[in-house]
Amino acid sequence: MTAIEQTEAARPRGTRLPRRARRNQLLGAAQEVFVAQGYHAAAMDDIAERAGVSKPVLYQHFPGKLDLYLALLDQHCEALIQSVRTALASTTDNKQRVRATMDAYFAYVEDDGGAFRLVFESDLTNEPAVRERVDKVTNECSEAICEVIAEDTGLSRAESMLLASGLGGLAQVVARSWLHSDRSVPRDQAVQLLASLAWRGIAGFPLHGTDHGADHH
Repeated sequence: MTAIEQTEAARPRGTRLPRRARRNQLLGAAQEVFVAQGYHAAAMDDIAERAGVSKPVLYQHFPGKLDLYLALLDQHCEALIQSVRTALASTTDNKQRVRATMDAYFAYVEDDGGAFRLVFESDLTNEPAVRERVDKVTNECSEAICEVIAEDTGLSRAESMLLASGLGGLAQVVARSWLHSDRSVPRDQAVQLLASLAWRGIAGFPLHGTDHGADHH
């Protein structure tokens, strides 16, 4: 059952959805259409039909197609940022931090809704407002990783940011590659392989104030 069907099933017949619930329903419908068709091929008619509402109802909440797309981007970019931050805060064991962060990206791309396609495989990246949001999620995830690296290693902010960008980019690209493969390598194993690769690199940088690598905590 889709999110839209669940919303409708929970609503007593003859009642009007509260504004927030209606907005969420419309976003759910838009996500399904955008993921399946891409931005350019999607039409507001398709989204209204998928949501089971009239076009005037849809336009009451979202003035246009781009507004819908940007609202979805805001929602799903923030979801990844929060997931990465949660992973980094989940342990003080740096090896486990690396694994948890890699897993956050895999979980994000594996989500049934396919929202990651709107963020990382958008057909609208030439639109400044979209590019701004895609850059924001990349930068904020890197910033979160950078903070941990800088704090633990004593490397400069610029050096830490380069390493953080490398780790985030590695996780995102490999997670998407795994998703589009035949997935003969189970997710847990794929995450462990990637985490091992990343850890072998990052563990070589000494902890701040010691001569030992980051594997000492």
